[in-house]
Amino acid sequence: MKSLEELKAIREKNESKVGVRSESASQTRVVVGMATCGIASGARPVLTALSNAVQEEHLAEKISVTPTGCIGLCQYEPIVEVLEPGKEKVTYVKMTPEKAMEVFRLHLKEGQVVAKYTLGAVQE
Repeated sequence: MKSLEELKAIREKNESKVGVRSESASQTRVVVGMATCGIASGARPVLTALSNAVQEEHLAEKISVTPTGCIGLCQYEPIVEVLEPGKEKVTYVKMTPEKAMEVFRLHLKEGQVVAKYTLGAVQE
């Protein structure tokens, strides 16, 4: 069993880590569905294309590209979600590396949602 002082030190140390996480709240998050259905549909090349583009353009401070598990819309895979601070989430569906590069250029760099690739456009 740890002493009360040791437990307080662990708590303070971990509280400071939580503060670091909240600083990334100003960063745009790009999430690529990488569950089995996403991978089978071609999500890996989409994730690679987006990750490489962010690195090549030196935008890693502003944009994070991360894989996630099941997004729950298997029939629309590969799925890319863009989460910008203070804005509604945009869900892009049936992505390819080429479509992902268009989203990167227009949405992530220029701020224009590419509506033709969104979930809303597919469901209409």
